[in-house]
Amino acid sequence: MEILSVLGLLLLLCSQSGAERQDNEISEQREGSPESVNVPQPCPSDLQAVLREMSVKQAENRLMIQQLQTLNQAQASELKSLKTRTNETENQVESLRRDRAVGQVAFSASLRESGHGTLGPFSAHTTLEFKHVVSNIGQAYSPHTGLFTAPVRGAYHFEFYVMAHGASAVKLMKNGEHVFIAGENQTNGYGTAANGVTLILEAGDVVFLRLHKNYIIYDNENHHSTFSGHLLFPM
Repeated sequence: MEILSVLGLLLLLCSQSGAERQDNEISEQREGSPESVNVPQPCPSDLQAVLREMSVKQAENRLMIQQLQTLNQAQASELKSLKTRTNETENQVESLRRDRAVGQVAFSASLRESGHGTLGPFSAHTTLEFKHVVSNIGQAYSPHTGLFTAPVRGAYHFEFYVMAHGASAVKLMKNGEHVFIAGENQTNGYGTAANGVTLILEAGDVVFLRLHKNYIIYDNENHHSTFSGHLLFPM
């Protein structure tokens, strides 16, 4: 459009210039011989020069536009890549935070919250509630029920110690199934027993200690009978 406008303007100027020359020549010819009248010629050389100059400028403008478009595309691509890397980093940080929070699972508790005494014997198997909680990181153990509930799938390690004046038998249970037992039968004075195990638990699995029927367990302010466990690593 720019070239056409300039072209029209040049044609108009050339026409006007030619018309003026034509009027002057006609006036001169009228004073002289009528056979010597010449037809005015357009100005093609000026028009071609302007057209060439405008073509060069247009080509330069197109090249500049292409370069700017390429630069904008490169910047947009770099910005998109930067946003993607930022989102990936944020997701990794959040995942590490979740893993760290989930991985902090540990507890330790003794049987009696205060005082001393013997529990049992009972006519049925009885779930032991370890009331004196020393630590309960992750709140996976409940002193009200005696149950440890795995928050995530992983490898967990448990240890339990029992003391009694007489016969004692305590079983470690997983979802109601017997895993290990610690027992002793001391006819004179107090006896102790202990055991431990590492289990692969699914999220929601339950682990607890059960006093076998017709057996006893003892504890006092020195906390002889205890139950402990912690997450080794999630899986």
